[in-house]
Amino acid sequence: QVQLVESGGGLVQAGGSLRLSCAASGLTFSILTMGWFRQALGKDRVFVAAITRGGRDIDYADSVKGRFTISRDNAKNTVYLQMNSLEREDTAIYSCAAGLGYPKTANYNYWGQGTQVTVSS
Repeated sequence: QVQLVESGGGLVQAGGSLRLSCAASGLTFSILTMGWFRQALGKDRVFVAAITRGGRDIDYADSVKGRFTISRDNAKNTVYLQMNSLEREDTAIYSCAAGLGYPKTANYNYWGQGTQVTVSS
């Protein structure tokens, strides 16, 4: 059974930092592209960042470039999202996903339940 379990969300003040983790099981993590997406209240889910299996290709949404960093540890079957200089607009449910392909265009077939990130002013 495939499972993607996110953790690390919470409440943080604007300008602060959070580190999200996504632990995967039941799949061959090392061959998959891993992505982070977010969905704010009343809005569609959008791409945030993704990293290919070996880490060679990484892509970010323009809104988070320079503030967020995605990384992965294939030995731990875990992908991370380091979020710095958080803004109120970053408030959303953050979900990780796994698929095959390039960061923005991978066919993300597996999804986690998400973790809430709330940024207060």
